[in-house]
Amino acid sequence: MAATFKLARRPNTVASCGTGCFAVGGRPVEGHKPLVICGPSGVGKGTIIKRLFDKYPSHLGFSVSHTTRAPRPGEEDGVHYHFAATADMAAAVARGDFIEHAEVHGNRYGTSFAAVAAVAHAGRVPVLDIDMAGVAAIRHAALLDPHYVFIAPPDMAQLEARLRGRATEREEDVVKRLAAARAEVDYGTQPGNFDAVVVNADLEAAVAQLCAELARWYPWLGAAAERCDG
Repeated sequence: MAATFKLARRPNTVASCGTGCFAVGGRPVEGHKPLVICGPSGVGKGTIIKRLFDKYPSHLGFSVSHTTRAPRPGEEDGVHYHFAATADMAAAVARGDFIEHAEVHGNRYGTSFAAVAAVAHAGRVPVLDIDMAGVAAIRHAALLDPHYVFIAPPDMAQLEARLRGRATEREEDVVKRLAAARAEVDYGTQPGNFDAVVVNADLEAAVAQLCAELARWYPWLGAAAERCDG
């Protein structure tokens, strides 16, 4: 895939947590186990995540990632991403502030320890929207023990149509994203690599499938007022 990643600083010890606790970088954090959602560019991952938050506004919390890329139309700093200058993000990486950080398509992305812990401390399930390089970094460094979900397209032709339909990127960038997407789909759909694979052929069906997985992983959500079947 057209991406490189570096592992976050590995902790000297990995915390042991019981029920109602998980480890962030070897540090015990009270709260619910995080939910990592991954998928290729153009698969509709952001839309699915938004629908989940519409269903469970009081029970999920978005762990806002940092990035050095420019905001897209409609994106807000601190809501969709923390948009950072390259030098500022490099300094934060050097300090060890990130669980994972990756360079993708020429831009750097990262998930900070503070962002995940803040959501957990608020009593919500931390939801992380990260790319495949970030997933690999988290798995390898054993910094979290989240539930992993891969959002897959129904086929590559439909994914290509979605990417070209944006009409916001140069042809060479679209080609790079498609090459990365093929590698991501190949890995993401292999049995055992993710806890759940959701094919986004139909938005409502995809959301319903993911909600069913959440009910299995977080049984207490079944008693929530905001239901997936509503």
